[in-house]
Amino acid sequence: MIAALLVMAGLAIVLGAALGFAAVKYKVEEDPIVEKIDAILPQTQCGQCGFPGCKPYAEAIASGQADINQCPPGGDDGARKLAELMGVEFKPLNAEFGTPKPKSVAVIDEATCIGCTLCIQACPVDAILGAAKQMHTIIAKECTGCELCLPPCPVDCITMEPLAENVNTWKWKYPIVNLKVAP
Repeated sequence: MIAALLVMAGLAIVLGAALGFAAVKYKVEEDPIVEKIDAILPQTQCGQCGFPGCKPYAEAIASGQADINQCPPGGDDGARKLAELMGVEFKPLNAEFGTPKPKSVAVIDEATCIGCTLCIQACPVDAILGAAKQMHTIIAKECTGCELCLPPCPVDCITMEPLAENVNTWKWKYPIVNLKVAP
């Protein structure tokens, strides 16, 4: 019994070392511009841009397959930042992909919820808790306001509530201008 445990432990150590070596030796470097673009995007994972999430959209922008103005949650401010990063001319948000809305969070009317789990399956960020035939609830801190949970709900018990403006959600409405101070 002890011999078997020692053999398994030794095998685990050897395989772990081999995997560690392979991870370092064959590491795939990502394009740094994709990471910068992804950092600008709002991370709602809503798919309104025509891509399944913010990272695929960032990759498409970097490769020239998508334009910088396809993200309604990012709005014109996001398009402006992307234009600056990419060194291209700013384009206002393309209305074909939607219009900017105030940041909001989903709320479930727990008395109406039938526990179908369709909203859980639709949520790209796992912000909905619940089980089959049980009431569901939203983890407001995790909800990105993507609205993907609304269409599958058969009883329309989910609504979007705008976030109250506070220190954490307040956004300056005017572009920040780089001022140079004379010495």
